[in-house]
Amino acid sequence: MLLIKNGLIYTMAGEVIEKGSVLIDGGKIAAVGKDLAAPSDCRIIDAGGRMVTPGLVDAHSHLGLRESSIGFEGVDHNETTDPVTPHLRAIDGLNPMDISLREAYQNGITAAVSGPGSANVICGTFTAVKTYGRRIDDMIIKDPAAMKVAFGENPKNAYKAQNKFPITRMGIAALLRETLFKTKVYMARKEQAVKEGKIPDFDMKLEAMIPVIKKEIPLKAHAHRADDIFTAIRIAKEFDIDITLDHCTEGHLIADDLAKEGKGAIVGPSLGHRTKFELQNKSWDTPRILAEAGVKIAITTDSPVIPLHNLALCAGLAHKAGLDYMEALKAITINAAEITGISNRVGSIEVGKDADIAIFDGNLIKDVDCRTYMTIINGEIVYNPSGS
Repeated sequence: MLLIKNGLIYTMAGEVIEKGSVLIDGGKIAAVGKDLAAPSDCRIIDAGGRMVTPGLVDAHSHLGLRESSIGFEGVDHNETTDPVTPHLRAIDGLNPMDISLREAYQNGITAAVSGPGSANVICGTFTAVKTYGRRIDDMIIKDPAAMKVAFGENPKNAYKAQNKFPITRMGIAALLRETLFKTKVYMARKEQAVKEGKIPDFDMKLEAMIPVIKKEIPLKAHAHRADDIFTAIRIAKEFDIDITLDHCTEGHLIADDLAKEGKGAIVGPSLGHRTKFELQNKSWDTPRILAEAGVKIAITTDSPVIPLHNLALCAGLAHKAGLDYMEALKAITINAAEITGISNRVGSIEVGKDADIAIFDGNLIKDVDCRTYMTIINGEIVYNPSGS
């Protein structure tokens, strides 16, 4: 058991608790409040007034799939041989021993939603994982977490180079629609075969799409430009499926429309050069404008585009551009967890949730020199540079 005491606790589920305590038992949060009694066999961590938050969450990354300090041998996030690859699974390519995971938890990031890149129209499934561990099977929070699809320049460029369909936005939308329709037909035929006592035909790609049609997982839509964002929403409505809007670079241009749609927006990466035409309107104003319009936002690094350990820096820069302080903190904790469907386990400090907690020397959002004092994942201290 662990007891964190004397902390400035941002539960992300209520008021900030000054000189608060968190009791951890069996890898879960057992109690939160003031003046909690320490059981006799409990290790006590005196936070000394430091900022205590839920472990940070990045809602969109390619963590461990495009590895650090390596070339083609460690690039496993884009299977650019077929524009439709829903049967690919992030867990089969994610290397938990890549240094980027260690750098993440050393900076208080305890969970990441990671998966394939955006070269294909349908790219494969994302997984939600803890950032500490040796074996991916033991690190999973939710798998599959979403089905990645991509609109715009990336699939256009990937298949133009091969002179292969699709090379237009019309082609991208048509191929996604075709696959969704085929999945519905496949499901009906499969059900009928079972009723007739026959062995149904098996299609691994369409089988992987069934959870999307059943709304068990959302489409995770890579969409930068406003028209691509609207196309993603249009198709989701046509097939009555769930969707998250990832990157949402021009979201600030259509914020009122997006608020009416009620979809979560995962914004970023906002740091860095405008490397392609569809990023021409990239701005740090996007998170603020979306949040003020009533859109629930998360902030992403899109690691390795921005190294994952800079997640808090990105939230801080959004705050500097006018995003409300608590909204900035929510964007890398509870909002990120809620949008990606993992808030039953992470994203806030509440009884029954996983004991993923970060303690900071300084203010995580406002201080560029803020350092991690301690990181706890599943109730285990995984980073403690002070040795206290």
